[in-house]
Amino acid sequence: MKTCEVTFETSDEVSPVSVAAGALLSDAAILAGVEINEPCGGQGRCGRCTVQVVSGSVRRRSTVRLTQDDIAEGHTLSCQTVITEDIRVVVQPWGKIERRLTTDRVVGDVQVPAGYSAKEVQSMRRIPLNLAPPSMDDQTDDWSRLQTALRSEAKIELSGLSLGLLRQMGPTLRESGWAVTAVVDTWEEAGSALLKGRLQALYPGHVPEEAPLWGIAVDIGTTTVTVWLVDLLSGKVVTQASEYNGQIARGEDVISRIVYATKEGGSKTMVDLVLGTINGLIAAVCAEMKISPGDIQKASVAGNPTMMHLFLGIPAQSIRLSPYVPVVNQLPMVTGAAAGLMINPEAVVDCLPGVASYVGSDITAGVLSSGLSEMVENTLFIDVGTNGEIVLGNRDWLITCACSAGPAFEGAGVTHGMRATKGAIEDVWIAGGHSAKAYEPTSRVIGNVRPIGICGSGLISLLAEMFLTGIVDKGGGINLSLPTPRVRTGEHGPEYVVAWGSETEDRRDIVITAVDIDNLKRAKAAIFAGFNVLAASVGVEFESIDQLLIGGSFGKYINVEKAVQIGLLPDLPTDKFQFLGNTSAKGAYYALLDRNIRAQLTQIASRMTYLELSADNSFYEAFMSASFLPHTDLDRFPSVEAAVEKHQ
Repeated sequence: MKTCEVTFETSDEVSPVSVAAGALLSDAAILAGVEINEPCGGQGRCGRCTVQVVSGSVRRRSTVRLTQDDIAEGHTLSCQTVITEDIRVVVQPWGKIERRLTTDRVVGDVQVPAGYSAKEVQSMRRIPLNLAPPSMDDQTDDWSRLQTALRSEAKIELSGLSLGLLRQMGPTLRESGWAVTAVVDTWEEAGSALLKGRLQALYPGHVPEEAPLWGIAVDIGTTTVTVWLVDLLSGKVVTQASEYNGQIARGEDVISRIVYATKEGGSKTMVDLVLGTINGLIAAVCAEMKISPGDIQKASVAGNPTMMHLFLGIPAQSIRLSPYVPVVNQLPMVTGAAAGLMINPEAVVDCLPGVASYVGSDITAGVLSSGLSEMVENTLFIDVGTNGEIVLGNRDWLITCACSAGPAFEGAGVTHGMRATKGAIEDVWIAGGHSAKAYEPTSRVIGNVRPIGICGSGLISLLAEMFLTGIVDKGGGINLSLPTPRVRTGEHGPEYVVAWGSETEDRRDIVITAVDIDNLKRAKAAIFAGFNVLAASVGVEFESIDQLLIGGSFGKYINVEKAVQIGLLPDLPTDKFQFLGNTSAKGAYYALLDRNIRAQLTQIASRMTYLELSADNSFYEAFMSASFLPHTDLDRFPSVEAAVEKHQ
């Protein structure tokens, strides 16, 4: 078989690799350790994995989004390019994903549940033991001796033991002089006077009673992964960290990732990418608290069905194929080792229950942590994320749906989008056309530093201001005839300059392009259409909705007025809105702490009726109507109509 030499050149290094003729250029990049963004999962749709072949020739399967000049200059889609000979490839810096660790700003303050008592509701137990050493008169084996001690001193009947712990048991008992601390995961069993338990760790000596017992709550979002480090004894969240989900490199939305996972080696790649993100966050929070990741004894994990399947390496292709059925909605508990998490290999990893193909445990956790399942009022709950999951109901009934909003509101898929970290523009005001500073923006930046990008709340504010001042029309088109240098034609078409390079951290202009606006419009249209169709399916008018709860990592910082002005949220009185922050992580945290709350999650999942929007013909019509600013029917947005008249 013919072998080809491929040399990748980036701004940082030169990476050569040998591959068989006929291999895809994108696969060669992976072998070379070169990161090339494939937002569509390698389907050749987005055109954003473009690289330049500067030596040698290749065979192109597709030239989507490439001009004849591009092709003549050697540009090609890496996911659609077949290697036939030795080549040299230049990868531009913009082809990489830039990741920034988030700050506490994206997560709301977390309060320990009132009256929390680990002894009453926590399944994890840490038990000091003094075992009688064996003798010629007592030749009981070590395992039986430990079982007897736990039965007599803690009323726990051990039901199992891993081979790894069995190998460590003898040396640990003898080196510690038979004084040890056992960590046991417990549960009640009907008809038994004793708790049942599974041994997870055995430490030499007696661990101080006040020492923390560590657990983590994990939210695997399509765009963002969040980890909260929790002391299970006090119930306190001691630190938290978030990061872009590494899977973004192989698809920005769940469908693209499912498609990528069906390729040879794709499933393993997806598992490795998300584990790399989670384990990196675990390492970060543990380093901050100066503890070993191996001391984490329990994990509670929430995420949408695709994320949960790809996390555990379960085939996910049935989720995107009619009749849209996942392999499993209620995953069994696994160990840290089985899940690939860098925690105690014997730790319990509890993957929380979901509802259907596109409504997962991130939403059941959100319904739980928001209190929606106990409310009397008609309540609309929206998780403003990549998938736009929505729940409508109260304590008597719950109906849910999901719509693919895309990652635009989380900073991905937008030219200068970023997370809500230091340097992000989080709010924008633009002077009207009759002002002395017509069309000039004023912005607020997190950390009061030079800006480096725009976060979700800033994008919403910016688009609203551009619409109100006439920089963009109802269709999202940028008016290039305005008397301001802020509107111009850039490399990717019409754009508006939010900050000049002289004002920014990296000395480059920060812009929003027509393509960015289209992405934002589609995202907001999907969400608005979703809750319109959901409400109509049960005959509920918006006027009868008593409150609207908004989850999502950046939801707490959305400006309601601006979100209404672009048609993301309905035109309702502001006192009906509540912003709750990361409700998925918070629900996972509650389930981590309290076995009774964990049982409630299963009940909530079973109560929710799922509406499949792809089978509802009215969704497409609602989506098209909502694809304008703010909507084709301005009568639904009287406050916006009044604001437009005032500004223009």
